[in-house]
Amino acid sequence: MKINWSIKHFSELTTAELYCIFRLRLAVFSVEQNCAYQDADGRDQESFHIMGTGDGGELLAYARILPEKIAFKEVSIGRVITLQKARGTGLGKELMQRSMAFIKEKFGAVPVRIGAQCYLRKFYEEFGFKVDGDEYLEDNIPHVEMICAPK
Repeated sequence: MKINWSIKHFSELTTAELYCIFRLRLAVFSVEQNCAYQDADGRDQESFHIMGTGDGGELLAYARILPEKIAFKEVSIGRVITLQKARGTGLGKELMQRSMAFIKEKFGAVPVRIGAQCYLRKFYEEFGFKVDGDEYLEDNIPHVEMICAPK
């Protein structure tokens, strides 16, 4: 499967891209995980958006990269998603690798913090993230903060 990758600041997104982002985020976080929450949290406008689309233009993978002091004092990655039918293909790993490479290129060798769903802890540990704090509930889903030291 050929994936086309792009990273854009919010100000560069087309309305069609923004629609696809919100559609994917709603499909996974609200419908699939049966979680009602305020997805449009006011942070998108300050963020960079990494998108992996298939040959037909369908958004298959997405993450949001937030500069420091937007979600945490450190640069962070959030809203990490792979469309259900694309899971198990390595696309999520590629998404994280590209996200981390973009952060290093854009912000330098800086620590990166995430608020991870607990069931994905081992996935993020593969990229050097370590638990940094106690488990907490966010929208009734167990989460934990994790940090990756600069490399």
